[in-house]
Amino acid sequence: MKSFKLFSTLWTALLVIANPAHADEISIAVAANFTAPMQAIAADFEKGSGHKLALSFGSTGKFYAQIKNGAPFELLLAADDETPARLIKEGNAVANSQFTYAIGKLVLWSAKPGLVDDKGSVLKRADISHIAYCNPKLAPYGAAAVEAMKSLALFESLQAKLVEGENITQAHQFVVSGNAEIGFIALSQVYKNGKVNEGSLWIVPSQLYSPIRQDVVILDKGKSHAAAAELAKYLKSDKAKAVIRSYGYEL
Repeated sequence: MKSFKLFSTLWTALLVIANPAHADEISIAVAANFTAPMQAIAADFEKGSGHKLALSFGSTGKFYAQIKNGAPFELLLAADDETPARLIKEGNAVANSQFTYAIGKLVLWSAKPGLVDDKGSVLKRADISHIAYCNPKLAPYGAAAVEAMKSLALFESLQAKLVEGENITQAHQFVVSGNAEIGFIALSQVYKNGKVNEGSLWIVPSQLYSPIRQDVVILDKGKSHAAAAELAKYLKSDKAKAVIRSYGYEL
């Protein structure tokens, strides 16, 4: 009888160690341009906190529609600042939980070295037949691309060449696969630790488009989960900021 009680006590202790009371699992909606840095941040956060993060990547506009239809996300890392503010106003997110975690940079990129020049004049070349970008109605980087082309007075003349992806990941894939020679994507997709991973690019001057302020917000379904608030706080940490900067974002 004593041995059974001892075994029971040891088993209970093991369960407590394996499943700490503070551990939580939450679902996070993340703008596609932030895929790589978020994967790195999530790994560090999980290791240090014991929490588990279920990450979903996609366009901010699509996530907005899913959240409005009851999707079980507890935190949104958007590619803009308007969507989080709208969700707060409409009662789907926690007031005062919104802040900017990164400021994105738009680039014109090609998988081929030397194709894109440092002034973006490749956009005017007759031999460029396909230019990728993402849906401006769903993705802030797509809206920024349209704004930049209009600022350059090229949007109308490039209409026939534009290939639209649902999100920034698909726009990037169009260029990688060769379905488009060049494309407007996020710097973070082809940049890490101070250098471009491959191909050639032009960092679109910031004065050609509105600032891409990427904001995070705790959603209504996450207000009772400590992990949601802890992750939001972690995004402000020096360690997370170092990761964010390493992918070319500003803070």
